[in-house]
Amino acid sequence: MLEQYKEAIEKSNIISKTDVNGIITFVNEEFCKISGYSKEELLGKNHNIVRHPDVATSVFKKLWETIKAKKTYKTTVKNRAKDGRTFYVNTTVIPILDKQNNIEEFVAIRYDVTKEVFYKKSLEQKEKELQELNENLEKRVQEKTQELKELNETLELRVQEEIAKNEQKQKVMFWQSRLASLGEMLANIAHQWRQPLTELSLTLFSLKKAALNNEEEEVQSLYDESKAIIQNMSTTIDDFTNFFKPTKQKNYFKIADSINESLNILEKIIIKEMISVHTEFEDVEILGISNELTQVIINLIQNSKDAFLQSSVLIKEIHIRVKKEKDFALIEFSDNAGGIKEKEIYKIFEPYFTTKHSSSGTGLGLFMSRMICEQGLNGSIDVKSKNGSTTFSIKIPLQNREKR
Repeated sequence: MLEQYKEAIEKSNIISKTDVNGIITFVNEEFCKISGYSKEELLGKNHNIVRHPDVATSVFKKLWETIKAKKTYKTTVKNRAKDGRTFYVNTTVIPILDKQNNIEEFVAIRYDVTKEVFYKKSLEQKEKELQELNENLEKRVQEKTQELKELNETLELRVQEEIAKNEQKQKVMFWQSRLASLGEMLANIAHQWRQPLTELSLTLFSLKKAALNNEEEEVQSLYDESKAIIQNMSTTIDDFTNFFKPTKQKNYFKIADSINESLNILEKIIIKEMISVHTEFEDVEILGISNELTQVIINLIQNSKDAFLQSSVLIKEIHIRVKKEKDFALIEFSDNAGGIKEKEIYKIFEPYFTTKHSSSGTGLGLFMSRMICEQGLNGSIDVKSKNGSTTFSIKIPLQNREKR
């Protein structure tokens, strides 16, 4: 029976014996497998044949002090195999004493923990990266918040300058609407961040649970998912910041890019309200300010969203088309939100006119959109409504660059 116990221990553990000077006198098959050496290469050699150069000398000094004092020594050891591969073993070194209580030899019993050690190091590295991502995100949020604050102050200054230069009622209302849009956008930022923050919290909880269960693939998947959520939150801040950059320099830009920006900004609302947006774009460039056209499209989408709610439409669809028509770029925006009454359609571009409840509309959105189309883009905006469908047509003259 003693032989059976001995065989069971040797087959389930990594075992070696050395004399009092550390010269190997016995190794089992498991020791040869993990070290890559044969028994012939190990027997008669100093046990430091598998020592890893990264391990400090002080560690081995403590080992010898302990076992020479006839005490058992336990630790996790980093070793190096014959082919240079690193492996880790939980090691117990036991001094064997003769009848005179003198040390006769040392027996070391080990078991392989290489996977656990590498997994732990990988997990620690990912936790460090996640912490750095979190710190960077907090920094970016602070920076972008400051930028938004500065942009708000800039907008207020521009309002004051415009009022001082020109007391015309239309321009005053234009800037009032612009500032109102800023408030709406800040509210949208808060709204759009609630869901990803909840998702991030749940993902991190799952990440911790998977780590405790040593589920390496699940940890990697959840780690990548956390990074994606954080990146999307950062992109949301960038989208809103770009929208409110206080530039008045006109440049050539693609209409499709400006429309896509508005769709990105309102993506959460579009998904939440289950609105299907269909786009058909020709490659058309115009001269103007991209984020002003973006605001026009945002106004139209928000109006459609409100109209869908008022008319209780089940299948909500918006179609946006861009094409060239002679010397003009034509943008057609249509929805199936129930249409506009004939007696109201002639008033919708007037300031402060709205078909919405006073708590959800100022009546400045379409007025401002007309000003942008006429004064900012030198074009026009028109509307037609029939059979429950409304279509806004925006015509913008093409400059020489586009004509060529």
